[in-house]
Amino acid sequence: MSVIVVGLNHTTAPVEMRERVAVPASRMVKAVHDLATRNHLAEVVLLSTCNRTEVYVRCTKFHNAVSDVLDFLAEQASLEPDDFAEHLYTYYDDGAVAHLFRVAAGLDSMIVGEGEILGQVREAWRLAEAEGAAGPMLDRVFRHAIEAGKRARTETGIGRNTLSVSSAAVSLAERTLETLQGRSVLILGAGDVAQGMGRALAAAGVSDVAVANRTHARAVELAARVGGRPVTLPEVTDVLRGVDLLLTATDSTEVHIEREDIEAVMEARDGRPLVVVDCAVPRDVDPGAGRVEGVTLLDMDSLKAFTEASMHERRREVGKVQAILMEEIERFQLDRTMRTVAPLVAALRERGEDIRNNELARSTNRLAGLSEDERAAVDALTRSIISKLLHEPTTRLKEAAGTARGELFADALAALFDLPEPDAETEA
Repeated sequence: MSVIVVGLNHTTAPVEMRERVAVPASRMVKAVHDLATRNHLAEVVLLSTCNRTEVYVRCTKFHNAVSDVLDFLAEQASLEPDDFAEHLYTYYDDGAVAHLFRVAAGLDSMIVGEGEILGQVREAWRLAEAEGAAGPMLDRVFRHAIEAGKRARTETGIGRNTLSVSSAAVSLAERTLETLQGRSVLILGAGDVAQGMGRALAAAGVSDVAVANRTHARAVELAARVGGRPVTLPEVTDVLRGVDLLLTATDSTEVHIEREDIEAVMEARDGRPLVVVDCAVPRDVDPGAGRVEGVTLLDMDSLKAFTEASMHERRREVGKVQAILMEEIERFQLDRTMRTVAPLVAALRERGEDIRNNELARSTNRLAGLSEDERAAVDALTRSIISKLLHEPTTRLKEAAGTARGELFADALAALFDLPEPDAETEA
């Protein structure tokens, strides 16, 4: 069995496509169960964030497994697979592992080195594990990826002074408004990104912050943290009439603010401009709102363009991170190979012992006249022959473990001695 990943992200798909495929937190458990019941997906982890939706699977048959994932994504997006195939990437075995390591380390993020993705990878794995969808193979892959991501951030400056999506959104708003001092803000949402927005606003000295969320208790909690005030969803339109900035980051599948809502708001503002930074995927604000006079609407694609200019310092650390990831990938490959070698060596020795015992059984009559000491000597002699015969091949196999040569040795040994091919990822 093999591990593959099929997905799309901010480099392969525009926000319009990403929002169609994205799986909100409220539907994540159902989606994981849906994937886990597909015929050719033995293990599943689903990672869906504002910038990527990726399905990691342990598969029984590669092409059938890819088809299962494509069908799932097509159903999620209400499209045919061919409608978005050009936006997808598929990685297999070592390529899939290397991709996940890059994701966990923040090298594949829109904001290189951002810290939120490591927690999102961990949460995706934990949810799949809790729902019984992840098993031994993906557990090992994700555990090692998280270790690699932590090491990258500890041993390099890739995460130093890193912009998260939250802080980047606030920085983009500050550049658009020229200053946040004395501005009033409405945050729509209360999840991790919205909380990060609240912290960034507080650090920027913004004191007039309102928070709205579908679950009002969470809005109350976030408002208390940032020294703001909670408002209910029905109050959002009224609040928008007085604020300078709207920041949105819900995990809803529906648009919260339609163009008509914004038009009504702007009529009541007497020409006062409004800046909207929509960090939700799917989007919280109707894209048509950006065409209303006086409204500046910025989304994740706008955020991507903005962050490109601030990436130079972090990109200098990319080479160091890549070196760490290469070490971690090699360590993972060695561990995986050793998990294959150990049961293969055991199977080889078991095959030798079976042959020895069978030959001794066939010679029972000829050995009948031997004393107990003589029988013991024959037994010891045959054991020694088998051990010495198998010593060199097993030693060479262990020494080459983790290399291409080692894989050739393992394949040859299994074929020459007709040994069962061990499933490296299910061994204890």
